Amino acid sequence: MLTDTGRFDTPNGAKYLQQLCKHFSHKVEVQFDTADETGQGTVALGMGPATLRATRQDLTANVTAPTPEELDHARQIIDNHLARFAFREEFKNMTWQSATAPA
Repeated sequence: MLTDTGRFDTPNGAKYLQQLCKHFSHKVEVQFDTADETGQGTVALGMGPATLRATRQDLTANVTAPTPEELDHARQIIDNHLARFAFREEFKNMTWQSATAPA
């Protein structure tokens, strides 16, 4: 499996984590827990799980998929949905980094 990690610097990470998890829970299995301004959650995307973590400074997402194309699609899913919730912060996309070494 391939893995990428995205980061969005925001003081509203827990809020967005909760919104994303509640939204995705209507279609796929989701587990999440938020406490004050932090939290974590897992979303069972079709290509692989996405793990979300919120701190007081940011929201991070680890997405996994078996192919580069599906990994790109997982990033797009997170970015597109987060853009709906974080529009007041003029969110465009997370800063993504590959956690997978090239073959």
